[in-house]
Amino acid sequence: MSANEKQPLVQVKNLCKYFQINRHATLKAVDNMTFDIYKGETVSLVGESGCGKSTTGRCMIKLYQPTKGEVFYDGKDIFKLSHAEKRDFCNKVQMIFQNPYSSLNPRMTVKEIVGEGLKQQGIPQKEIDERVEKLLKMVGLNKDHMSRFPHEFSGGQRQRIGIARALSMEPEFIICDEPISALDVSIQAQVINMLKELQESLGLTYLFIAHDLSVVKYISDRVIVMYLGTMVETAETEELYDHPMHPYTQALLSAIPEADPIKAKANQRIAIKGEIPSPINPKNCCRFAERCQYATERCFKEMPKLHEVSPGHQVACHLT
Repeated sequence: MSANEKQPLVQVKNLCKYFQINRHATLKAVDNMTFDIYKGETVSLVGESGCGKSTTGRCMIKLYQPTKGEVFYDGKDIFKLSHAEKRDFCNKVQMIFQNPYSSLNPRMTVKEIVGEGLKQQGIPQKEIDERVEKLLKMVGLNKDHMSRFPHEFSGGQRQRIGIARALSMEPEFIICDEPISALDVSIQAQVINMLKELQESLGLTYLFIAHDLSVVKYISDRVIVMYLGTMVETAETEELYDHPMHPYTQALLSAIPEADPIKAKANQRIAIKGEIPSPINPKNCCRFAERCQYATERCFKEMPKLHEVSPGHQVACHLT
């Protein structure tokens, strides 16, 4: 079934999140983001540090109140829910945080961390213990870990605890905010494979926020590329990697390390010149224009609109 024939599970419409620095300075962290996520798929959000990926995810789970725009979950505006609907939303939508060292309470045992949400639901302690044990087993830990504290675990084990906590409420949609960036490479592969297995067995939907484009290619169905708070390109994974249209996307993909020395030698790496412009009071033009080798006079005067170049492939560039 194609994406057009399905009803989106999550809809983000014209989402903006601005932070007022002072009377004259506004930091535009997220500026006019619009995209859909369909049930059972993984959509990845990629871009340089500070481009607004995590802020977008936090708005989608109501950790931030957006400045403008709407987020719909299962057809309902998440910022206009009734009390009962809010409780249901909190159960169905969970987040795996980036840093496994700061996202777990050091004063709580693993049993308390993973079972906290269940406790708030009024579930008996005996049932909580049974469910926590089952959840830990799902993420590759065991019953003996329940009485330990976070400092007794490695980074990879801590992230598994964070994943078990996210799964405790039996969610439908999980926002993975760079869940592997703080882990060793060998552990990253284990966590990614585990997330894919959990998705298949539990029918989960993911928004996967990441830097590593080789990981994104492996786990994603679709990819959204962000630059300085704006969407510059989105397409199905294979289409984006085979036919990148935006100069920024082309530069990002050219930087992916190649294991084959022959292919690596043939790969033409595209260097992006200059520093990332400030997101404070940005000009109303292409945000990438100052660093783009193809920029024309129009790029410095007019903000490009996201338009479709082929089915499902959208680009925000005057040159496409």
